[in-house]
Amino acid sequence: MAIDPITVEVIRNAFDSIANQMNNNLARSAYTPIIYEMKDCSVGLFDGRGALLGQAPGLPIFLGALEAAIFSTRDHFGGWDVFKPGDVYAINDSYLVGSHLNDVSIFSPIFYKGDLVGFGATKAHWLDIGAKDPSQAMDATSIYQEGYRIGPTRLYREGVAQTEIMDFLTRNSRLPRSIWGDMHAQIAACRTGENRLQALYDKFGEKIIREATEEIWRQCEVLDHEVVSKIPDGVYEESGALDSDGPGGKPVPIKVKVTVSGDQIELDLRGSSPQTGGPLNCGVAQTISAARLAFKFLVNSDVPATAGTFRNLKVLTDIGSVFHAQEPAACQYYYPHLGLMIDLFIKALAPGIPDRVVGGQPSDAMNILFVGINPKTGAEFFTGEATGVGWGAHAEGDGASAQINYGGGDLKNYPVEVYESRYPIRIHQYSLGVNTGGRGKYRGGLGVVREYEVLTEDVTVSLWFERHNTPGWGLFGGEEAISTTVLVQKEASETPQQILKVNRFPLSLGSRVWVKTGGGGGYGPVGERDQSEIDSDLLNGYVTEEFYRN
Repeated sequence: MAIDPITVEVIRNAFDSIANQMNNNLARSAYTPIIYEMKDCSVGLFDGRGALLGQAPGLPIFLGALEAAIFSTRDHFGGWDVFKPGDVYAINDSYLVGSHLNDVSIFSPIFYKGDLVGFGATKAHWLDIGAKDPSQAMDATSIYQEGYRIGPTRLYREGVAQTEIMDFLTRNSRLPRSIWGDMHAQIAACRTGENRLQALYDKFGEKIIREATEEIWRQCEVLDHEVVSKIPDGVYEESGALDSDGPGGKPVPIKVKVTVSGDQIELDLRGSSPQTGGPLNCGVAQTISAARLAFKFLVNSDVPATAGTFRNLKVLTDIGSVFHAQEPAACQYYYPHLGLMIDLFIKALAPGIPDRVVGGQPSDAMNILFVGINPKTGAEFFTGEATGVGWGAHAEGDGASAQINYGGGDLKNYPVEVYESRYPIRIHQYSLGVNTGGRGKYRGGLGVVREYEVLTEDVTVSLWFERHNTPGWGLFGGEEAISTTVLVQKEASETPQQILKVNRFPLSLGSRVWVKTGGGGGYGPVGERDQSEIDSDLLNGYVTEEFYRN
């Protein structure tokens, strides 16, 4: 007899609830604000063969990268039998798990009555892992400059802490206490997943959970096939370019070809830029994650992802490209080309599904990093912050304003109060960027303006801001948005200079930095915008009167 649908739904939601509990405990236990405030982390719950059961809101760009940690470890040690109760593993190798070395995956196997039934997995950004510069380097040319590279490694072996590796990880960081604290917060999250999944097995038993899991995966697969089959068959192509592969670097071309055939989608990224000499590269696991995210935006976006999702998606890359980097390529900035790829994927499919797409956005992390000595504590400080952008408009309304990029998901900004209380930095302005969204029947979302003042001597700022030369485009008559710009004023008497990418630019007491991120593209002809919407924009200060003048 088939399992009843009510039990399936209870177990489906239990998987997601366990992942949410893991994520909450990680945030509550973490040492650094990049995790507990910004939520630069992701967690997932998997079955005993590394298939996704549930994933909490976090960074959706890690859809698929968490399971890569499990599979890479299995392959490294020679099979599933290597996993024992009480084990905890760590891995951050960019070529195996995709993103930059700061993103450390920690996971542990889950056993029930002696059987391997699951894994609790986490991925979180460690603020400093011994790179050539504090936190991260914007000008790295080799992965060996970016910090320690961890292959599949045990942190605990059958419940016994491997203190030698923990000592290595903390000893080689400028922030050993934060590494220790964040590492153990991730371990605690894994233990939460273990306890809760075992409790679920106690309640329902192995047979029912196995049957429910198979049914959940079947439903996800069927739903994906149904939606894709309604997209007109054809080959959809778009291309674009990033500003540069690093400070003073050259543009990076990206090509996207999407083939829809029946209920199957193939994403072909071949012909895109070879891996760059700068830090703009990623491992193929991260590319697959980004492709899944692009797919999920347009196909059953309201259905949580599981191992049954994405079975009708195929991804093709060139080995040795920015999407499939090989040693010794630097991978610190693994996201910009992925963000542009997602944007181009949506643009390419716009003619086939105009009601489900959005105008372009400046899909980048927009990172700003201050480093110096805090005069209150005498200790070195690193800020590290991603900045919001405007999202594109769509068939039903204006784009969202001041949101994180496509891949950031649940990532938050630093509250001004937290920033100013922890660091010798004052934030004079944090506002929406007036007139930054693209015009159209529906207006693109607005970027943000954030103004920083340095309150101590001998501080450096590192910047990575993209899409200045390729702003968020409009769709179906909508217009492009205002692009991103950053101004840096070292001395009050100096004229501010525009700098988008720089590593450790020296600042002093009173120096200022103005970040102005780009907006989203418009949707539909400008002349069709309702007058009441124009009046509302003016009343709210989103635009000036000049914005709607021809």
